Amino acid sequence: MEDTQAVAALVERCLGGDAAAWEEIVRLYHRRIYNVSYRFAGTAEDAEDLTQEVFIKMYRTLKSYDVSKGALVTWVTTVARNLLVDNFRRRKHDRMTDSLESAPAGHQDALTLGEQLPDLGPSPDAGVHTQQTQRAVHQALQKLSPELREAVILRDLQELEYREIAQVLRVPEGTVKSRINRGRAELARHLSRTYRQVS
Repeated sequence: MEDTQAVAALVERCLGGDAAAWEEIVRLYHRRIYNVSYRFAGTAEDAEDLTQEVFIKMYRTLKSYDVSKGALVTWVTTVARNLLVDNFRRRKHDRMTDSLESAPAGHQDALTLGEQLPDLGPSPDAGVHTQQTQRAVHQALQKLSPELREAVILRDLQELEYREIAQVLRVPEGTVKSRINRGRAELARHLSRTYRQVS
């Protein structure tokens, strides 16, 4: 949970021109925003670009954050989500008109930020298994509709509460729960197909 007073003070300092305060905000939320961007966009390069865009948008609109309306993490996630949805809509037409021949053969997904960090697990085999699982989940997420994908990402990967997700997505909590349930079911189906093909 965020320390509301500390976050409010940090935002106030940032709005007052304190560069160190902005650096602290970036440090606190960079990994969260990158992970959401990567899961939504699908590639490390796009995720880096989107992460930069999110922080630019945050910096320009930070004065609109109202501490009385919720946690900064919810506001940050809302800014990120809105930018990602806008980006998805802009690129949707391009993706729809891309020919199948233009898709790169043997495309290998870029590693997530988590996978690039040193593996502190008990054994190399465990690390390989974890990376394979993460890749499988990432690939399965890309097959979900954007509405289901973002609901699952915000709940299961970003660990936001239902009311926070409802606030971010601007839909009722019941809709959030429905999307998460449907998204998890579809994700499970895609993963079971993947593991049947592997075994």
